[in-house]
Amino acid sequence: MPTRIPLPARSTIWRALATAVVAVLTAAFLTPTAARAATAISPAPRESRPVYSYAHAVRESVWVDTGLDEDGDGRTDRVAADIVRPSEPARQGRKVPVIMDASPYYSCCGRGNESQVKTYDPQGRVVQMPLFYDNYFVPRGYAFVGVDLAGTNRSDGCVDVGGRSDIQSAKAVVDWLNGRATGYTSRAGTKTVRAGWTDGRTGMIGKSWDGTIANGVAATGVQGLRTVVPISAISSWYDYYVAQGAPLYDGGPDELAGYVENDAAHAHCAAVRKKLADGSPRSGDWTPLWTERDYVKDAAKVRASVFLVHGMQDLNVRTKHLGQWWDALARHGVERKIWLSQTGHVDPFDYRRGAWVDTLHRWFDHELLGYDNGIDREPMADIERHPDQWVTSRVWPPRTTGTAVLHPAPGTRAGVGTLGLRPARGTETFTDDPKLSETDWAGRLTTPTPEKAGFLTAPLTHDLRLSGSATVTVTATPTTASAHLSAVLVDVGPDTVRDYADAGEGITTLASRSCWGESTAGDSACFKETAARTARVDYTVFSRGWADLGHYASLGKGVPLTPGRAYTMTLRLAATDHVVPKGHRLALVIAGTDRDLIDPPSTKPTLTVFLPGTTANLPLVGGAAAFARATAGSAPVRPGPALLKGVRATHPARHVPLG
Repeated sequence: MPTRIPLPARSTIWRALATAVVAVLTAAFLTPTAARAATAISPAPRESRPVYSYAHAVRESVWVDTGLDEDGDGRTDRVAADIVRPSEPARQGRKVPVIMDASPYYSCCGRGNESQVKTYDPQGRVVQMPLFYDNYFVPRGYAFVGVDLAGTNRSDGCVDVGGRSDIQSAKAVVDWLNGRATGYTSRAGTKTVRAGWTDGRTGMIGKSWDGTIANGVAATGVQGLRTVVPISAISSWYDYYVAQGAPLYDGGPDELAGYVENDAAHAHCAAVRKKLADGSPRSGDWTPLWTERDYVKDAAKVRASVFLVHGMQDLNVRTKHLGQWWDALARHGVERKIWLSQTGHVDPFDYRRGAWVDTLHRWFDHELLGYDNGIDREPMADIERHPDQWVTSRVWPPRTTGTAVLHPAPGTRAGVGTLGLRPARGTETFTDDPKLSETDWAGRLTTPTPEKAGFLTAPLTHDLRLSGSATVTVTATPTTASAHLSAVLVDVGPDTVRDYADAGEGITTLASRSCWGESTAGDSACFKETAARTARVDYTVFSRGWADLGHYASLGKGVPLTPGRAYTMTLRLAATDHVVPKGHRLALVIAGTDRDLIDPPSTKPTLTVFLPGTTANLPLVGGAAAFARATAGSAPVRPGPALLKGVRATHPARHVPLG
């Protein structure tokens, strides 16, 4: 039945009306400055308002001592923090919270869909701060701080790609904002400066490498960091470059460091780049370098709330990163929220702009200003089910999610294998073909082909929702001393999806602009709008995972395989939230090299998959019972030799640049 909300007493209503009238009359006779001040200090507002002048904001730069000397020049490294903050609160004796984006891209590559870089006036004060954060939030009583990671733009030190120097670059600024580190008015001077204008409450945000730094700083447990908003961010750098021993396509951390470093770092940081190269062997072995850059292991230290955002078709920073980070944070009771889109490596500002700005505004108001605006009581997850069509989930994954163990069964002369709840006997054989990818396998799912082993359910009689991270355990016998494995989950059926394989990774950039905040002559708050770029498909690959079979026993050291011997390995697939609709079929593909996404092994093995030792362990809402219900009464379909249509091709993993 409906909840009854008691009405206030009549005297209470009249008192409230009288108070409101006085407030309106008072505001009418105040000067504009006094009116803004009165609005800003009204008790417990539910939303911060744009009452401060962006045109007259304070713009200053501070160089914060990190305590490290990574470039070996005998001086501790200082990182540059460019600050835009409202001028009025300090005059009123009020302190403001901070929104911070620490990035290596402020000069080399740019931020956002329009690749904006920082610009400066002749006195070295920042004129253009990339993205909309300063334009929108500074008038609402926040300071924005853009930090140049060590070795980039105007900062000292070396780029160490997610290691101690990277993380300390940003952590030192959080410490300075809270009075625990020393800041200077210049890069080499001795005049110190304190952050007396802030209350120290800091929220970090950023996409890709920037969001990765937010994760890493949160994992230090630094005091004063209240929330982080990592967008398409890494949680463990090993998993960015390697998939369970299988090197991912293209590049290494030394190459990435060289791409973003400034001239001084390029001249003085060769030893750091060599350390990065030596510590990330193409063998795929886990080394101490990767341990240092694994933030998941330190999830217990996280004090900040976390608002995760990721594209479920991101093949640059794959959703394995969000899955393992989310699960680790959940185990330690961290306050969490999540958005999952159908895009690739795309910022939500460029696929759901209005809702994103509103949600981010309310999130920061709640986490940094302490406003009780109810965002913490709203559904935990927003999920894009179809292009521009979103649903919510009260908890993510839903509490009814359970692992369903599915068993592949061999095909017959009539077609490909099947997928069900009952264990099966037999084997399937495929030969690695490095020229083919997951789109080739999925496009030929209904036809037996030599480069894959495919297994399909019959058409579903009910929708089936997968929510979270899956694993696939494979028992296989190779014919050579090296072998790679891929496992992908496919929704077989017609749909319209975001074209994540297009250059825009699911969006098209338009010529029109929309404005979000206040502008100055040097920093516009107006950005190009976007629209969903879609594709009509017959199938959708919605989760994938890869591994080197030689690392079956340990990620720390791969070993040569013995031809003819069976090995068992569990592949960890990327997290997802996907509904396979009624009438579609769920498929599992097991194959070798996924072209452009992992490097091929040194040989081209044929692998015999032992089906009794092979399972797909899927996070299904409703568990195994939901799978049984969705497949009950469904008649098997004899597949024809049709070529299914999907996205054109997968994007290679692009390690340079990350953003």
